Amino acid sequence: MSTENLLGLTEQLVAFGRKNGAGQVEVSVRQGTEFSVDIREGEIEKLTEAVSKNLSLRVFVDGRMARASSSDLSQETLNRLMTNAIERAKLSSADPLAGLPEKEAQSIDVASLKIYDPALLEMAPEKKIAAARETEAICLADKRVKKSFGAGFRTNLGALYLANSSGFSGSYKRTNCACTVYLQSGDGSNLFDEGWEDASPSLATLESPEEIARKAIHRVTRLIGGRKVETQNVPVIFEPPMTASLLSFFYNCVSGNNVYLRQSFLAGKVGEKVGNDLVTIIDDGTMPGGVGTRPFDAEGVPTRKTVVMEKGVLKSYLVDTYAGKKLKMKSTGNASGANNLYLAAGTSTPEEIIKSVDKGLFLTGTIGFGLVPTTGDISRGAFGLWIEKGEIAFPVSEITISGNLGQILQGIQKVGNDLKFKDSITGPTIKVAEMTIGGK
Repeated sequence: MSTENLLGLTEQLVAFGRKNGAGQVEVSVRQGTEFSVDIREGEIEKLTEAVSKNLSLRVFVDGRMARASSSDLSQETLNRLMTNAIERAKLSSADPLAGLPEKEAQSIDVASLKIYDPALLEMAPEKKIAAARETEAICLADKRVKKSFGAGFRTNLGALYLANSSGFSGSYKRTNCACTVYLQSGDGSNLFDEGWEDASPSLATLESPEEIARKAIHRVTRLIGGRKVETQNVPVIFEPPMTASLLSFFYNCVSGNNVYLRQSFLAGKVGEKVGNDLVTIIDDGTMPGGVGTRPFDAEGVPTRKTVVMEKGVLKSYLVDTYAGKKLKMKSTGNASGANNLYLAAGTSTPEEIIKSVDKGLFLTGTIGFGLVPTTGDISRGAFGLWIEKGEIAFPVSEITISGNLGQILQGIQKVGNDLKFKDSITGPTIKVAEMTIGGK
């Protein structure tokens, strides 16, 4: 179906639901075209090309809600799906806060968001396969690389069509591409696995196979010879991927559902200073070319720029309509999750941050779980590089790091100037005053 037909289908089904007893109706269609190839030792290990289309709906009857979905978009099936959902809604428990968001004016020009690249549709499968092969081949040419776990290239064209009974009707399409490689280095039982992936909404801003391979080789070979250190409390530098991981945990702690369920240590702390003056965290769904950019969220609420923390002061949670009602807030346009969540860049170079540490850890990777949103506690397996007198001294492995997110936010002493928007959650290099390193 064409864009107009799919959007029209959602509008017709909304009208059908209202006519058949639903107080409120929301209908969305997600359409996608995906290509992915996995290469291992130069050979194609897995090749996928798929088209998907799925319709989802929510109906509300006197505060009672039901959901349904179907990949069969025939009119007869969808009408039956809707009437069945309405009957099921009548049997569910009532919730006075259940319902759709009020319609908000849409002022965003979708084209200005730069999330759709026609060049990805024109890229031949052979070129995608060749890019993955080239990435792996460059890595395997380095004798320090002992094994390849594979390289991959993927592209995706997705589209969302959404209408509801509050008067919202809209659609957008977006593209995404990514190239990745994962390697092993070391000898005997002293083996290390690392790699690199780059993703982008457009082909022009995707890193080249040479650049991805270079970063993957650097990341895996710098760990060769890793050893334990004594258990101690020292400063820890988070390189950008580790800062992003920390921010993912932070997102869980400011996500509306966790906050209203009191499953976050940040519940009830809006307006309080919970971080250092250097810490400003923003979620921006309107950033042109962002991996998480979209004109509206899964409920049709316009995305926006939300300052979550400003100079250490918690300013807002990130909520959908229901969580917003629970917390007496308006939706922040986050029904689809984090948009582009980032820690604002500082002024220090990564080199300056390393030189500021007399003895400590440059954290490059973590293993396992050990994140507790209700308390903010962190305890994970880790590896990285040891710093002595402002210089990288040797790789470390088989250690643990432990601390508390609240204390980390308060203890950030330096923020790097190396912020790059290559993921939906991202941040620059940061230096934390102290964490516990568990070793020998």
